[in-house]
Amino acid sequence: MIRLATYNVENLFARAKILDRHEWADGKGTSRMEAAREILDAVAELNGLLAQAVYTSEVKREILNALETLDLLDTDENKFLILRRNRGHLLKRPKNGPVFVAADGRDDWIGWIEMKTEAVSEVATQNTARVIGNINADIIAVVEAENRTSLLRFNEQVITPITALNYQTIMLVDGNDDRGIDVGILCRDPILIDFMRSHVDDRDGTNRIFSRDCVEYHMRLPSGDGLVILVNHLKSKGYGRPRDSNARRKRQAMRVREIYDDLIDQGISNIAIVGDLNDTPDSGPLFPLLGDGLLRDVSEHPSFTFDGRPGTYANGTASQKIDYILLSPNLFQRVRGGAIYRKGVWGGANGSLFPHFPEITKEVEAASDHAAIYADLDM
Repeated sequence: MIRLATYNVENLFARAKILDRHEWADGKGTSRMEAAREILDAVAELNGLLAQAVYTSEVKREILNALETLDLLDTDENKFLILRRNRGHLLKRPKNGPVFVAADGRDDWIGWIEMKTEAVSEVATQNTARVIGNINADIIAVVEAENRTSLLRFNEQVITPITALNYQTIMLVDGNDDRGIDVGILCRDPILIDFMRSHVDDRDGTNRIFSRDCVEYHMRLPSGDGLVILVNHLKSKGYGRPRDSNARRKRQAMRVREIYDDLIDQGISNIAIVGDLNDTPDSGPLFPLLGDGLLRDVSEHPSFTFDGRPGTYANGTASQKIDYILLSPNLFQRVRGGAIYRKGVWGGANGSLFPHFPEITKEVEAASDHAAIYADLDM
């Protein structure tokens, strides 16, 4: 028997400040999420402009407008962002005159927009370890981890001292998101990663498909069974125009399904698609994965323990079901149990919707806004 889990840890040691909802307050009635979304949309627009080979007069005007929106026109740094410049000059800021774009194209300067990070609460990081320790999974996929070094540190310096649990195989591939929210995996001996395949550069046309990656892990189990795990973090609903976000999430789901179908065609029958898919089971974007009923959600299995809340995010409502363990038909037949584990989540305005760790005394100390989910497999 092995236990497979997935958990959005929402970073372990450092997180982009702009992603911290506690940083946002707007007296004009704009929600904190909307305020962050506007900034991230402006960053995405500016990055697109800065990547252009030639800065025409119109492009230069749009660059200045975007920098003004981001409060970077007169300074290289603000609360959330830094305009990095390693070589050359993007701007000139004369003492007596308006700021203007000095570069005539991407080749004239080297630099980028960098998001400031801040330390994650130490108590929250410890509670993240408690969640992982209490689940006690043999294999756990993690979402929104900074990098492999952070995962190694977290395992050695936090998980093991607090829970006595130790993972011997740890892997994370740097993805397409510059905010340090990548996907990885931790495994206990004697489970090994036989080989892995990144899909970070998969494209449809000229555009990369995945916001982070869809990493394909081919596992070697002590029973002799093979297991392939596709770890995902699909496009968020929170940032960007909803129609664009939904379209990209659907493209990603379509590509994940293509990868799955290719594996099935190769004769591989034990496949799990796990992670934060950022949408509900009945949504259009997830139809490529769930529409034909071949991939089965572990929460539909009769042996899955249901606590009355179908969702995996925040308060656990049906509309907050966004984290999944989806199984191939053969693997679904091997399920012997499973559950959503919420003790690291605050729950409601006052933290009273469901039990959480006694170490969580306020919302900022929660391990994550996401619950973990696990499946016990007869393998």
